[in-house]
Amino acid sequence: MSTIYIMWLRELKRYWRSKSRIVGSLGQPLLFLLALGYGMGSVFQRAGEGNYINFLAPGIVGMSIIFTAVFSGVQVIWDRQFGFLKETMVAPVSRFNIMIGRTLGGATIATLQGVVVFLLALIPGFRPYNWALMLPAVLVMFLVAVLFTALGTAIASVLSDMQGFQLIMNFLVMPLFFLSGALFPLSGLPAALSLVTKFDPLSYGIDALRELLLNQGVFGLGLDTSVLAVVTLIFLAAGSYLFSKIQI
Repeated sequence: MSTIYIMWLRELKRYWRSKSRIVGSLGQPLLFLLALGYGMGSVFQRAGEGNYINFLAPGIVGMSIIFTAVFSGVQVIWDRQFGFLKETMVAPVSRFNIMIGRTLGGATIATLQGVVVFLLALIPGFRPYNWALMLPAVLVMFLVAVLFTALGTAIASVLSDMQGFQLIMNFLVMPLFFLSGALFPLSGLPAALSLVTKFDPLSYGIDALRELLLNQGVFGLGLDTSVLAVVTLIFLAAGSYLFSKIQI
Protein backbone atom coordinates (compact mmCIF):
# COMPACT_ATOMS: atom_id res chain seq x y z
CA MET A 1 0.00 0.00 0.00
CA SER A 2 2.90 2.38 0.70
CA THR A 3 4.12 1.95 -2.89
CA ILE A 4 0.67 2.81 -4.25
CA TYR A 5 0.49 5.90 -2.04
CA ILE A 6 3.98 7.06 -3.03
CA MET A 7 3.25 6.69 -6.76
CA TRP A 8 -0.13 8.41 -6.32
CA LEU A 9 1.50 11.32 -4.49
CA ARG A 10 4.28 11.55 -7.07
CA GLU A 11 1.78 11.93 -9.92
CA LEU A 12 -0.05 14.70 -8.05
CA LYS A 13 3.15 16.61 -7.31
CA ARG A 14 4.29 16.29 -10.92
CA TYR A 15 1.00 17.69 -12.17
CA TRP A 16 0.82 20.66 -9.80
CA ARG A 17 4.37 21.67 -10.68
CA SER A 18 3.29 22.12 -14.32
CA LYS A 19 1.22 25.32 -14.32
CA SER A 20 1.10 25.50 -18.13
CA ARG A 21 -0.32 21.98 -18.28
CA ILE A 22 -3.10 22.93 -15.87
CA VAL A 23 -4.10 26.01 -17.85
CA GLY A 24 -3.73 24.31 -21.23
CA SER A 25 -5.91 21.35 -20.26
CA LEU A 26 -8.79 23.73 -19.47
CA GLY A 27 -8.65 25.60 -22.78
CA GLN A 28 -10.22 23.01 -25.07
CA PRO A 29 -13.17 22.09 -22.78
CA LEU A 30 -14.03 25.76 -22.26
CA LEU A 31 -13.82 26.43 -25.99
CA PHE A 32 -16.23 23.57 -26.72
CA LEU A 33 -18.58 24.63 -23.93
CA LEU A 34 -18.80 28.30 -24.92
CA ALA A 35 -18.54 28.01 -28.71
CA LEU A 36 -20.95 25.12 -29.06
CA GLY A 37 -23.12 26.05 -26.09
CA TYR A 38 -23.90 29.51 -27.44
CA GLY A 39 -23.42 28.75 -31.14
CA MET A 40 -25.76 25.76 -31.26
CA GLY A 41 -28.00 26.70 -28.35
CA SER A 42 -30.75 28.29 -30.42
CA VAL A 43 -30.86 25.35 -32.85
CA PHE A 44 -31.06 22.87 -29.96
CA GLN A 45 -33.83 24.89 -28.32
CA ARG A 46 -35.86 25.16 -31.55
CA ALA A 47 -35.63 21.38 -31.85
CA GLY A 48 -37.47 21.16 -28.55
CA GLU A 49 -34.51 19.80 -26.55
CA GLY A 50 -34.23 22.67 -24.04
CA ASN A 51 -31.10 24.45 -22.81
CA TYR A 52 -28.07 23.23 -24.78
CA ILE A 53 -25.49 24.47 -22.25
CA ASN A 54 -27.22 22.38 -19.58
CA PHE A 55 -27.17 19.37 -21.89
CA LEU A 56 -23.60 19.99 -23.05
CA ALA A 57 -21.91 20.57 -19.69
CA PRO A 58 -21.78 16.91 -18.53
CA GLY A 59 -20.35 15.93 -21.92
CA ILE A 60 -17.63 18.57 -21.67
CA VAL A 61 -16.82 17.40 -18.14
CA GLY A 62 -16.43 13.90 -19.57
CA MET A 63 -14.26 15.30 -22.36
CA SER A 64 -11.86 16.97 -19.91
CA ILE A 65 -11.61 13.74 -17.92
CA ILE A 66 -10.89 11.43 -20.85
CA PHE A 67 -8.25 13.71 -22.39
CA THR A 68 -6.44 14.25 -19.09
CA ALA A 69 -6.69 10.59 -18.11
CA VAL A 70 -5.55 9.02 -21.37
CA PHE A 71 -2.70 11.42 -21.96
CA SER A 72 -1.35 10.73 -18.48
CA GLY A 73 -0.01 7.57 -20.12
CA VAL A 74 2.54 9.77 -21.89
CA GLN A 75 4.38 9.95 -18.57
CA VAL A 76 5.25 6.25 -18.87
CA ILE A 77 7.04 6.89 -22.17
CA TRP A 78 8.62 10.08 -20.86
CA ASP A 79 9.94 8.30 -17.75
CA ARG A 80 11.28 5.45 -19.89
CA GLN A 81 13.16 7.79 -22.23
CA PHE A 82 14.80 9.76 -19.41
CA GLY A 83 15.59 6.79 -17.18
CA PHE A 84 13.17 7.57 -14.36
CA LEU A 85 11.11 4.47 -15.07
CA LYS A 86 14.15 2.22 -14.75
CA GLU A 87 14.87 3.59 -11.28
CA THR A 88 11.30 2.81 -10.28
CA MET A 89 11.08 -0.61 -11.89
CA VAL A 90 14.31 -1.98 -10.37
CA ALA A 91 13.09 -1.19 -6.86
CA PRO A 92 12.11 -4.27 -4.81
CA VAL A 93 8.39 -3.54 -5.05
CA SER A 94 5.55 -4.97 -7.06
CA ARG A 95 5.14 -3.59 -10.58
CA PHE A 96 1.42 -4.06 -10.09
CA ASN A 97 1.49 -1.64 -7.13
CA ILE A 98 3.51 0.84 -9.19
CA MET A 99 0.96 0.71 -12.00
CA ILE A 100 -2.01 1.02 -9.63
CA GLY A 101 -0.41 3.99 -7.87
CA ARG A 102 0.30 5.75 -11.17
CA THR A 103 -3.23 5.02 -12.39
CA LEU A 104 -4.88 6.33 -9.23
CA GLY A 105 -2.70 9.43 -9.36
CA GLY A 106 -3.62 10.12 -12.99
CA ALA A 107 -7.29 9.41 -12.26
CA THR A 108 -7.30 11.78 -9.29
CA ILE A 109 -5.86 14.55 -11.46
CA ALA A 110 -8.42 13.86 -14.22
CA THR A 111 -11.25 13.91 -11.67
CA LEU A 112 -10.09 17.24 -10.23
CA GLN A 113 -9.94 18.53 -13.80
CA GLY A 114 -13.54 17.42 -14.33
CA VAL A 115 -14.67 19.14 -11.12
CA VAL A 116 -12.97 22.39 -12.18
CA VAL A 117 -14.69 22.26 -15.58
CA PHE A 118 -18.01 21.58 -13.82
CA LEU A 119 -17.53 24.67 -11.64
CA LEU A 120 -16.57 26.79 -14.65
CA ALA A 121 -19.69 25.57 -16.47
CA LEU A 122 -21.78 27.26 -13.77
CA ILE A 123 -20.66 30.66 -15.09
CA PRO A 124 -22.49 30.49 -18.47
CA GLY A 125 -25.61 29.11 -16.79
CA PHE A 126 -25.32 25.35 -16.16
CA ARG A 127 -27.29 24.25 -13.12
CA PRO A 128 -27.61 20.67 -11.79
CA TYR A 129 -31.13 19.74 -10.84
CA ASN A 130 -30.11 18.32 -7.44
CA TRP A 131 -26.93 19.40 -5.66
CA ALA A 132 -27.26 16.47 -3.26
CA LEU A 133 -26.22 14.15 -6.11
CA MET A 134 -22.93 15.99 -6.69
CA LEU A 135 -20.92 13.48 -4.62
CA PRO A 136 -22.17 10.45 -6.63
CA ALA A 137 -21.38 12.43 -9.78
CA VAL A 138 -17.79 12.94 -8.60
CA LEU A 139 -17.53 9.20 -7.93
CA VAL A 140 -18.68 8.53 -11.51
CA MET A 141 -16.06 11.00 -12.73
CA PHE A 142 -13.40 9.10 -10.79
CA LEU A 143 -14.54 5.76 -12.20
CA VAL A 144 -14.36 7.13 -15.75
CA ALA A 145 -10.94 8.60 -14.97
CA VAL A 146 -9.57 5.28 -13.66
CA LEU A 147 -10.89 3.50 -16.75
CA PHE A 148 -9.19 5.78 -19.24
CA THR A 149 -6.00 6.26 -17.22
CA ALA A 150 -5.59 2.48 -17.21
CA LEU A 151 -6.22 2.46 -20.96
CA GLY A 152 -3.59 5.15 -21.53
CA THR A 153 -1.07 3.29 -19.38
CA ALA A 154 -1.74 0.03 -21.21
CA ILE A 155 -1.12 1.62 -24.60
CA ALA A 156 1.94 3.55 -23.43
CA SER A 157 3.42 0.34 -22.02
CA VAL A 158 3.80 -1.17 -25.50
CA LEU A 159 5.08 1.98 -27.22
CA SER A 160 8.52 3.54 -27.06
CA ASP A 161 8.12 7.02 -28.59
CA MET A 162 5.92 10.04 -28.02
CA GLN A 163 4.94 10.40 -31.68
CA GLY A 164 3.43 6.92 -31.83
CA PHE A 165 1.47 7.50 -28.64
CA GLN A 166 0.09 10.83 -29.84
CA LEU A 167 -0.99 9.28 -33.15
CA ILE A 168 -2.78 6.35 -31.52
CA MET A 169 -4.39 8.52 -28.86
CA ASN A 170 -5.77 11.00 -31.38
CA PHE A 171 -7.07 8.13 -33.50
CA LEU A 172 -8.71 6.59 -30.44
CA VAL A 173 -9.71 9.43 -28.13
CA MET A 174 -11.45 11.71 -30.63
CA PRO A 175 -13.82 8.96 -31.90
CA LEU A 176 -14.52 7.89 -28.31
CA PHE A 177 -15.46 11.46 -27.45
CA PHE A 178 -17.53 12.30 -30.53
CA LEU A 179 -19.43 8.97 -30.45
CA SER A 180 -20.19 9.15 -26.73
CA GLY A 181 -23.21 11.43 -27.00
CA ALA A 182 -21.30 14.27 -25.35
CA LEU A 183 -22.47 16.69 -28.05
CA PHE A 184 -25.79 15.15 -29.10
CA PRO A 185 -28.62 13.11 -27.50
CA LEU A 186 -28.25 9.33 -27.69
CA SER A 187 -31.99 8.80 -28.15
CA GLY A 188 -33.44 8.73 -31.64
CA LEU A 189 -30.17 7.96 -33.44
CA PRO A 190 -29.99 5.81 -36.60
CA ALA A 191 -29.67 2.12 -35.73
CA ALA A 192 -26.05 1.79 -36.91
CA LEU A 193 -24.85 4.86 -34.99
CA SER A 194 -26.83 3.86 -31.92
CA LEU A 195 -25.10 0.47 -31.94
CA VAL A 196 -21.67 2.08 -32.15
CA THR A 197 -22.35 4.41 -29.22
CA LYS A 198 -23.26 1.41 -27.07
CA PHE A 199 -19.76 0.00 -27.53
CA ASP A 200 -18.19 3.28 -26.41
CA PRO A 201 -17.48 3.14 -22.64
CA LEU A 202 -17.47 6.93 -22.41
CA SER A 203 -21.15 6.90 -23.48
CA TYR A 204 -22.04 5.26 -20.17
CA GLY A 205 -19.94 7.70 -18.16
CA ILE A 206 -21.53 10.77 -19.71
CA ASP A 207 -25.00 9.20 -19.52
CA ALA A 208 -24.46 8.56 -15.80
CA LEU A 209 -23.40 12.19 -15.29
CA ARG A 210 -26.50 13.41 -17.13
CA GLU A 211 -28.66 11.10 -15.02
CA LEU A 212 -27.18 12.47 -11.79
CA LEU A 213 -26.82 16.12 -12.76
CA LEU A 214 -29.83 16.59 -15.06
CA ASN A 215 -32.08 13.55 -14.50
CA GLN A 216 -31.88 12.89 -18.26
CA GLY A 217 -30.19 9.50 -18.60
CA VAL A 218 -30.87 7.08 -21.46
CA PHE A 219 -29.42 3.73 -20.34
CA GLY A 220 -30.20 3.97 -16.63
CA LEU A 221 -27.75 4.60 -13.79
CA GLY A 222 -27.52 0.92 -12.85
CA LEU A 223 -26.44 -0.15 -16.34
CA ASP A 224 -24.10 2.84 -16.66
CA THR A 225 -22.19 2.09 -13.47
CA SER A 226 -22.13 -1.66 -14.11
CA VAL A 227 -20.62 -1.26 -17.57
CA LEU A 228 -18.09 1.29 -16.29
CA ALA A 229 -17.06 -0.99 -13.42
CA VAL A 230 -16.59 -4.06 -15.64
CA VAL A 231 -14.66 -2.19 -18.35
CA THR A 232 -12.50 -0.50 -15.69
CA LEU A 233 -11.53 -3.89 -14.24
CA ILE A 234 -10.71 -5.20 -17.72
CA PHE A 235 -8.49 -2.20 -18.54
CA LEU A 236 -6.81 -2.34 -15.13
CA ALA A 237 -5.99 -6.01 -15.68
CA ALA A 238 -4.70 -5.34 -19.21
CA GLY A 239 -2.72 -2.29 -18.08
CA SER A 240 -1.17 -4.16 -15.16
CA TYR A 241 -0.12 -7.06 -17.37
CA LEU A 242 1.39 -4.87 -20.10
CA PHE A 243 3.11 -2.59 -17.58
CA SER A 244 4.69 -5.61 -15.89
CA LYS A 245 6.15 -6.66 -19.27
CA ILE A 246 7.92 -3.35 -19.97
CA GLN A 247 11.52 -3.92 -20.99
CA ILE A 248 13.91 -1.47 -19.31
